[in-house]
Amino acid sequence: MIGKAAAGVAIHPLIPERWSDLEDLFGPERGGNSGCWCMWPRIARAHYAAMEKADRKAAFQAIVRSGATPGLIAYEGDKPIGWCAVGPRASVARFNSARASRPIETGEARDARLVYAITCFFVRTGYRKLGLTRRLASAAVEFARLNGAEAVEVCSIDADRPLIWGDGCVGVSSVVASLGFREIARRSPRRPLMRFELDRDSLTA
Repeated sequence: MIGKAAAGVAIHPLIPERWSDLEDLFGPERGGNSGCWCMWPRIARAHYAAMEKADRKAAFQAIVRSGATPGLIAYEGDKPIGWCAVGPRASVARFNSARASRPIETGEARDARLVYAITCFFVRTGYRKLGLTRRLASAAVEFARLNGAEAVEVCSIDADRPLIWGDGCVGVSSVVASLGFREIARRSPRRPLMRFELDRDSLTA
């Protein structure tokens, strides 16, 4: 277990044995946000657009079956209620190349295997606006630390005006900032790239 979101809520890595729980959370046919099955940040736009929803599901299930751990599931008892996708930048090709979320240019390139990225959240209806996204983000930082990461990044969205459906799946800037993430770049007006340095920053309770 990675962390507790609240009394009675536990957060676990997604492993093959928990695949049916993710299906239940996303909806076997719906597939989370617009049938994404968490493939949107992982592959090129053209490749994603060419895939049917069932293909995306199969592709993500293959990642899980491979032994990779692409994220965390939150449970209330045995019921899956939330999801956070987190893993090395090297595993999310589209996130790694998109204008808003690509790595910042510095004098020394960082290993994309050692910088983790939080790329999406999904919370079951009835459990939203209860602080679960923040707890999942906190657990994602600890998951990255346990796996030897040096930093965690997220390209969140500013909630300076009401969010339309699906906008908040990338994370809300004020929520991750409250944990200690700092803005390091802004290439889009409402999408700051934010970072948590694991050797320097401390999670805020």
